[in-house]
Amino acid sequence: MRTASPRSRAVALCLIWALAAQAATAQPAPSRDGQHDFDFAEGTWHTHITRAPDPFGQPDVKMTLEGTVTRRKVWGGRAWLEQIEADSPKGHWEGATLFLYNPRSHQWSMNFINSQMGTLEPPLIGAFDKDGRGQLISGDTFKDRAILVRGVWTKLSADVHDYEEDYSDDGGKTWKFSFLGHKTRIPDSDMKPVPVAPNDFDFDIGTFKSHSTRLLNR
Repeated sequence: MRTASPRSRAVALCLIWALAAQAATAQPAPSRDGQHDFDFAEGTWHTHITRAPDPFGQPDVKMTLEGTVTRRKVWGGRAWLEQIEADSPKGHWEGATLFLYNPRSHQWSMNFINSQMGTLEPPLIGAFDKDGRGQLISGDTFKDRAILVRGVWTKLSADVHDYEEDYSDDGGKTWKFSFLGHKTRIPDSDMKPVPVAPNDFDFDIGTFKSHSTRLLNR
């Protein structure tokens, strides 16, 4: 779980802006239409997670989790909602990720929410290349140190794909392994219903006809 003070988050954002500026100088901005880049990920997946809790201090100490990932498209694929549940020796864990495609920059953002926190973390932003490799980067903090976080999507196929995260505390010169989720598709015949806990917005489940009124000039 990553947390950031306003000052340290500002430092981290300066790092990512500098890295982005360097990348922009080295190559032109991406222009391909990537709004269907995540179509491969639709459905339900088993995820085998390998995580290094302290990538800088104890990079060889790792833990594993087993879980389930469910993804569905929004806006015809220009946005995606991912839900994850996993179990580890430390207990049960749940989270969600909102993926948003920006048609002007041709980039994706990944916005993660930990169910225990209920707040959005700083988004990772990036794009897929012509070979199907996706790379997204964000500024964050780790133990009060400004770092960069790099998320990479690889080995994309109809039934298998990987997502890896690495950390850098030197502006992207070197990277330390932090997280790997190896996902394999769960056949529809093996899917089990997921229990739903009651909450305040249960009244809003379903499809509604909406009539909206908006004030144009204040």
